[in-house]
Amino acid sequence: MAKSAIARALPLAGKAHGGANVSITAAPEANRISLRGGETAVAALSKALGVTLPKKPKTSTAKGSRHALWLGPDEWLVFDEKGNPAGDCAKVKAAHSAVDVSHRNTAILVSGPAAVDVISAGCPQDLSLEAFPLDACSRTVMGKIEVVLYRTAEDAFRVECWRSFSEYAFDFLTDAARGL
Repeated sequence: MAKSAIARALPLAGKAHGGANVSITAAPEANRISLRGGETAVAALSKALGVTLPKKPKTSTAKGSRHALWLGPDEWLVFDEKGNPAGDCAKVKAAHSAVDVSHRNTAILVSGPAAVDVISAGCPQDLSLEAFPLDACSRTVMGKIEVVLYRTAEDAFRVECWRSFSEYAFDFLTDAARGL
């Protein structure tokens, strides 16, 4: 993320919902890019980012705090809670587009034995481990909004959404958890 005089305020800062079977919390601040690039740019971008960009549907890669999620044949969401993926991509000469979406997106962490049930209350995606294994990711819907869903553990997910929908997403997940 480029340095700005305007401080980023996390829209869900301090919000949390917990119960015996599920925890729903705001994710820490992260730098994010929407990355597009053809096959000829993948190697250079992977080298610059320090993480190999995944090439198969529903896959992700990670190294340290940096995560690259496959969203399409030439599209990834890259986020990092410590580093600056936009700055790293700026060094790449191969044709690509790296748009900083750090101020547009935010994330919600859902974990616990009931995490699948809570997310499934509004997401048509099959979240069984067979269909959506560890480190799987996809762009999908939850309730009435588009999200990027990322399985970080057997019973834990990261729900990336636009910050303008974050209150709706958090409330939706909290309501679903109350219904269990």
